[in-house]
Amino acid sequence: MIKFEDTEVWGFGHAIRGMRNPLESWDKSDTFTCDDARFQGSEYFIGDNDINLMQRLIKAGSDHRKFMRQIMVSVDITAPLYWWKEFDTYKVGTVANSCSTMHCIHKKEFMLEDFSTEHLTDQSKELLEDTIKYLNLIRAFYVSKTDTQVDRYTYMSDECHKKYKKDLWWQMIQLLPSSYNQKRTVTLNYEVLRNIYFARRNHKLDEWSENIMVIEGQEYSQLNAYEGFCDWIKTLPYAEELIMLEDK
Repeated sequence: MIKFEDTEVWGFGHAIRGMRNPLESWDKSDTFTCDDARFQGSEYFIGDNDINLMQRLIKAGSDHRKFMRQIMVSVDITAPLYWWKEFDTYKVGTVANSCSTMHCIHKKEFMLEDFSTEHLTDQSKELLEDTIKYLNLIRAFYVSKTDTQVDRYTYMSDECHKKYKKDLWWQMIQLLPSSYNQKRTVTLNYEVLRNIYFARRNHKLDEWSENIMVIEGQEYSQLNAYEGFCDWIKTLPYAEELIMLEDK
């Protein structure tokens, strides 16, 4: 499972200006803006001259397509920890702020909906539900001011009490399945997205690969839908012309 929310794209204006700096060919630019609420009031309509130059620079290699690093994207992504582990290999050109399992793991009860389970068999789902029940039992001890089962707090020193709480915290942290869904706000650019698209579009994980649904013979892609990361890339402005453009 992967979910995309609050996608924002910006930077086409200064990327195109900078792209034309080397030859001082700003007068040949044919890109213009038009008020459009979908892109925060400033959607860029890139003209043929600019598209042609962009594509030539893209095919010339990463040293020449520096403008791609100036087109920025921000998005809230909710995905399982096993997917985030792979996403974290992309360190250059990405920034992410996540909901913290370290600080917030105890703030709410665990529910089956908090995990990616679409491929689990009935037996596997039962095992996960048992794990969730145990996690919630540990959490209940962790958040309670008194331990009703053993009434330990009455006889504990402050140091022992802290250790007891820390032990409970460790049980939740180390037992938490990798299918647990975490939300992160991610900022990255078109160059990074291009690298990701060609590296991951045929990946075995659904969260990466292209899974465009077909409805009545037409491709269907919807922002915030549960599709692959490469499907979400396709929803970005000029993704087909820039991000997905083949080198050859």
